[in-house]
Amino acid sequence: MLWACILLPQLALDAVLRRHPTPELPLSLISGPVQRRVLLDVNTAAHALGLVPGMGLLAAHAIAPRLLAIDHVPREDENLRSLLAAWAYRYSSMVSLEGEDAILIEVEASLGLFGPWPQFERKLRDDLQMLGITHRIALAPTPMAACVFAAAHDGYALTASTNMRQALAQMPLSLARIDPPVVTALAAMGLKKLRQVMALPRDGLARRFGPGLLAHLDRLSGDRPDPRLCYRPPDVFEQRIELNYEISHHPALLFPLRRLVNDLAAYLAGRDGGVQRFVIALEHEDHADTDAVVGLLAAERDPARLFDLARTRLERTTIPAPIRALRLIARELPPFIPAGRDLFDDRPAQAMPWPALRERLRARLGEDAVYQLAAHPDPRPEFALRRLPQLLKEPAPVSLPPRPTWLLPRPMPLRDNALKILAGPERIESGWWDGGDIRRDYYVVQTSLGQRAWAFRPAGVNEGAWMLHGWFA
Repeated sequence: MLWACILLPQLALDAVLRRHPTPELPLSLISGPVQRRVLLDVNTAAHALGLVPGMGLLAAHAIAPRLLAIDHVPREDENLRSLLAAWAYRYSSMVSLEGEDAILIEVEASLGLFGPWPQFERKLRDDLQMLGITHRIALAPTPMAACVFAAAHDGYALTASTNMRQALAQMPLSLARIDPPVVTALAAMGLKKLRQVMALPRDGLARRFGPGLLAHLDRLSGDRPDPRLCYRPPDVFEQRIELNYEISHHPALLFPLRRLVNDLAAYLAGRDGGVQRFVIALEHEDHADTDAVVGLLAAERDPARLFDLARTRLERTTIPAPIRALRLIARELPPFIPAGRDLFDDRPAQAMPWPALRERLRARLGEDAVYQLAAHPDPRPEFALRRLPQLLKEPAPVSLPPRPTWLLPRPMPLRDNALKILAGPERIESGWWDGGDIRRDYYVVQTSLGQRAWAFRPAGVNEGAWMLHGWFA
């Protein structure tokens, strides 16, 4: 087996930066009691000003008065790591969470699908960069060794277990994922490298530090099995972004909305599924939540299309009060079936496929604005077609004489002394059961201007005025 470790060195900071509209400004995470607030982590701009983790908040503000300090919420770190695990599930069925800062993926079975490791690694890094995640990646035959290598050398790849013990021997104990008190005790004995610990008598190590240390070293080198609890993505997607200030206008919501939709798309890709309905909940301080429901006729997971639909639906939603947070909830997650495409697709480059145009029109104009007509078993032209709430890929075939593409709302007189009859008559006698009885002879006629019309006379009457009921294209 080959395990890839995705190490997340600044998971807490990334959880904030990826949802912040101006991550390039000085920003820090803070923690600790109210009386002694300290910096937990800082972004690049804050670090350039001389701010470092562990510094007091008052001292930090003295150096950078415009520093944006955000309270650390551990729950958000775990939510982000769960999202990343759901994303990783698209690449392997064996995904495991390690500690609080790493995700493990068994990739040997996936190399045949995603290509050799360098190509596979580039794809992982591209996805993580798009998600706004700082990361380090390494490959090794055991999961714990992959974590150690990722912490020591970003991009390190070891595929042969024969050289793994030698490679591990060069690693410092501080990166070996050994319990910190044990590392401190070993350092007090002058031991700083794994090779020094591996060279000690095992019986002595077990008596001094317990069997757990030996078991950990054996799992590192592959001498002992390391069964992992595999991650399974949840059946419901729900993410929340708390805003730094109250928002009352739609444009300011687009940045957090795009982040939520991109996260939804990553989650769906991990499940190899789609979404058919999701809710954007706008949370207010002293007002009930405002829900903007985005419904699709077919399952979709393309982030650009989902964002376009969500933005359009949000723009049509009235904001009754300032917004403090955004939530996206998706419960209807059917399987995703990609649309079939021809090998030689001659569609123009700027043309939009029909499913995308259909969903955009429904989002912009309303649920009932786009519909399909289907035949109804009623001979009367006014009742021969019905609107369908759902669009069918292939409408049922209709066996009828020629019908006009433009049917008038109601018949009107057709005054033309040079009409030419092209087809007919077609007699329609129906409607006696509901009071709408008609008895008409319909003809396809050509006007003096060359137009083809659908007109009728009373049944059995060969002369007299014509009534126009529709036009042929």
